[in-house]
Amino acid sequence: MSKIIEHKKQIVSDIAEKLQNSKSTVLVDYRGLDVDTVTNLRQQLREAGVDFKVYKNTMTRRATAEAELTDLDEVLVGPTALAFSADDAVAPAKIINNFAKENDALEIKGGVVEGNVATVAQLQELAELPDQDGLLSMLLSVLQAPMRNFALATKAVADQQEEQGA
Repeated sequence: MSKIIEHKKQIVSDIAEKLQNSKSTVLVDYRGLDVDTVTNLRQQLREAGVDFKVYKNTMTRRATAEAELTDLDEVLVGPTALAFSADDAVAPAKIINNFAKENDALEIKGGVVEGNVATVAQLQELAELPDQDGLLSMLLSVLQAPMRNFALATKAVADQQEEQGA
C-alpha cells in the first residue's frame, strides 16, 4: 500500500514541477475524439517538443496546490489532458487551437502561461501570435526598414543629380 502512495506522490510532484517549469501548459477536454485523432494530435505536439499527458484530476488538483495554481481547479472536471512546453510558450496553444478548429470535440479548458493562470480567451490570443521564427522575421524587417529607406533615398538623389548633370 505504501508503494502505491509513494508512486502517486511522485506523480503529483512531477505534475507540479512541470506546471512550474513549463513556459506554457494547456488543459483540454478530449471527449469525443477517436484514437486516431488523438494520436494525430499527440504526434503534432511531440514534433513541437510538447509533452501531452492525461492525469487523474485528483492528482492534478494536488499538483496545482503544490504549484500554487489552485485557480486551475475549477476547470479540472471531466477528462482532462495537459500539454506542457518547456521551450516554446506559443506552441501548445497554437497546435491545440488549430486542432480544435478542425475537431469540434476538442475543447480548451484553460492553462498556465509563464507561471500565471490563463483563460481560454488568453490562450486563443496566444495561439494567434506568430511563432518564434515569424516574430524574428518581423523584427528583422522592422530593423532593416530604415536602412532600406536610406538606401532608396540616396539612390534617388544620385539619379536626380545624374539627370541634372546630363
